[in-house]
Amino acid sequence: MLAMQVSRASVEDADVQALLLRHFDLMRASSPEESCHVMEPGALLERGVTLFAARDSGAVLGVGALAQIDTGHGELKSMHTATEARGRGVARAILASLLDEACAQGLTRVSLETGSAEMFAPARALYAAHGFEDCPPFGSYAEDPLSVFMTRTL
Repeated sequence: MLAMQVSRASVEDADVQALLLRHFDLMRASSPEESCHVMEPGALLERGVTLFAARDSGAVLGVGALAQIDTGHGELKSMHTATEARGRGVARAILASLLDEACAQGLTRVSLETGSAEMFAPARALYAAHGFEDCPPFGSYAEDPLSVFMTRTL
């Protein structure tokens, strides 16, 4: 069993920033620029997101962020599990913390954008298992065959 703790984190933490940069680089390498909606770590800080990190014995295993995009509406950003920690429940634990935080902030809906490629299938399955359903683009997003938009009410 994974001895993991999920807690608030800061983009300024070097280990969190390193994992966010790995995520950024992977997303940039996997999608054309016009279809890539990943945020640089500094942009997360500027946007004032609530960031969580999962750690085991101090090592960062995964990250995820929640941004408020409208009254009552939040967006999940930068969900990423380190390759070496995949399949161990890290994303599930981070998602639970983010949904709890969304409720604590008084949000009534949480949405996300993820990729439509096969490499994103595990993420889409995770979100669907937690009540997210496909939806039209939201916020400033536009229809894109490389994107899948999902949402759920809280």
